[in-house]
Amino acid sequence: MASIMLPRAMRIGSGAINELPEALGQLGLSSPVILTDEFLAGSGALDRLLDILKRADIAARAFTEVVPDPTVAAVDAAVDLLKEGDHDCVIGFGGGSPIDTAKAVAILGSRGGTMRQRKAPHQENEPGLPIIAIPTTAGTGSEATRFTIITDEANDEKMLCAGLAYLPTLAIVDYELTLSKPARLTADTGIDALTHAMEAYVSKLASPFSDSMALAAMRAIWPNLRRVCENPGDRHAREAMMIGSLQAGIAFSNASVALVHGMSRPIGAHFHVAHGLSNAMLLPVVTAWSAPAALSRYADCARAMGVTGPAEGDQDAVGHMVEALGVVNRDLGVPTPKSYGIDEARWNELLPIMAEQALASGSPANNPRIPNLDEIQALYREAWV
Repeated sequence: MASIMLPRAMRIGSGAINELPEALGQLGLSSPVILTDEFLAGSGALDRLLDILKRADIAARAFTEVVPDPTVAAVDAAVDLLKEGDHDCVIGFGGGSPIDTAKAVAILGSRGGTMRQRKAPHQENEPGLPIIAIPTTAGTGSEATRFTIITDEANDEKMLCAGLAYLPTLAIVDYELTLSKPARLTADTGIDALTHAMEAYVSKLASPFSDSMALAAMRAIWPNLRRVCENPGDRHAREAMMIGSLQAGIAFSNASVALVHGMSRPIGAHFHVAHGLSNAMLLPVVTAWSAPAALSRYADCARAMGVTGPAEGDQDAVGHMVEALGVVNRDLGVPTPKSYGIDEARWNELLPIMAEQALASGSPANNPRIPNLDEIQALYREAWV
């Protein structure tokens, strides 16, 4: 038996952002606080959102100091702003960082405490303020997930926090918001979404429902990933990537992620590598290591992505997929930790604590092949070059 968890409402498609006032009204909400970053605040995107609300006589206040890989300090600052007004919901407007920040603020602003107290394996299920997610990238899937990740600056740990409380009440999924995104961000978030779909499908917590979402996501993402990077204005490809990201988010929210994500978070925390990029660095190596434990499941991924024919055997199909993952990394300019510029001595010094943090996150336990600490360190070394 599977328990399926989804946002209460979703508005999906071209121009969906214009329906935000009507969607808020359906939910009885009228006083949002918007959490976003300096880029969206300076690009005119935030002004557009505020204007849409203003024309519907909805007054909103904005916090524009969301940081990449949101920190405890940034979350606390947003909570302070929330408490200064009489707000009945929190809007996360942007990529994964604003949406993850909104999830944390919705809980801390209504019930207090700290995110460290809510770190996995704790499950936060009692809702706080309603969360409205408006993604501007096609990658994190955070608009449909029951997770948030907050970095504790005290020890450079990315804390995974889980529970129904973090599931957005409303998601506004408008692919037009991604049309202006640069190639690097498009590539990294796209591979992030692909990783979500693959890991959800091979996860030990997978179900027929999450499988259907994961396979649909892979079919949408893989053939459009290069297209959208080569031609950012390709609306068909942008729409496919946005829908695929949403489907992948639904898949992993209900089946969880696995070893790639467990190993990715410490790279981001210690070396400030964007989450999608650190996933991309690890995906070919971890897939090759994990595949023997679930060969048919990984072969299904290869067939959904179209990197192998339907009649090809599982072993060959997976081999083609691992090769294809390496090729797409090269084509899209994904660096290795070494070429990214990470100091090798520092990398090797941190391998033990990175392996411990990866294992402690719980995600590797969902992997078809569960590693020990030494095996995780060995995979980090293999990914280095």
